[in-house]
Amino acid sequence: MASQLIELLLPAGVTPLELLLLTGSSFLTAVMTAVLGIGGGAALLVVIASSVPPLAIIPVHGLVQAGANSHRALLTRRHIDRPLLVDFILGAIVGAALGALLVVQLPAASILIAVGGFILYLSWGPSLPSQSLRGWPLRFAAALTTLISMFVGASGPLVATFAQQLSQERYVRVATFSACMSVQHTLKLLVFGSLGFAFSEWLGVVLAMILTGFAGTWVGLHLLTKVSNAQFDRVFRWVLTLLALRLLYTGVQSLL
Repeated sequence: MASQLIELLLPAGVTPLELLLLTGSSFLTAVMTAVLGIGGGAALLVVIASSVPPLAIIPVHGLVQAGANSHRALLTRRHIDRPLLVDFILGAIVGAALGALLVVQLPAASILIAVGGFILYLSWGPSLPSQSLRGWPLRFAAALTTLISMFVGASGPLVATFAQQLSQERYVRVATFSACMSVQHTLKLLVFGSLGFAFSEWLGVVLAMILTGFAGTWVGLHLLTKVSNAQFDRVFRWVLTLLALRLLYTGVQSLL
């Protein structure tokens, strides 16, 4: 009976085994993001891409990530840098509007190479002046990353590079990053909804992934209490670097 109910809730082309893979990955990647501050969204995108039809990859990923990041932001809400979040929201709205209007897909390889190189610069180059994290520069970055997320899905590493230079306090980074990403994914969902994507077909899968993601976030935030700011900074930077190198490799491979 239970297996029949599961099959009824699954969209066409998704097996119960793939559902188990998706929900388990949602849990593990939520733990990863809560502890390291970054990386879970990109890792989950890889798993989703292996189990979900191409046209549904970015919308499904966005829906799951909107739930995961909103939950993490809610649990860490007292640490959110609210003025920065307001600037991010203003820019993200512009980026989402451009994404809805853009009819020519941006060249994926160029985006991946540019984003990967920018992440490496921000991770290992000179720190950005504090004013670059506020006002119009941040709004421009929010607009650009939101636009990019419409085409490549996981823009988290790029947003995280700003969070990395925002504060030495790990909770401020995790909380503000989560709040920014929840805004970005929600706007992206509004765009895909306006373009006619049938979210109702995927609600069963997405709700299951969000629930396991909630559990992963709870576990990850408890593990975060055992990590010092210095340890967090070191691991955070190297995870960003590995993600950037992966973006560069994928971009270059697309050109060959």
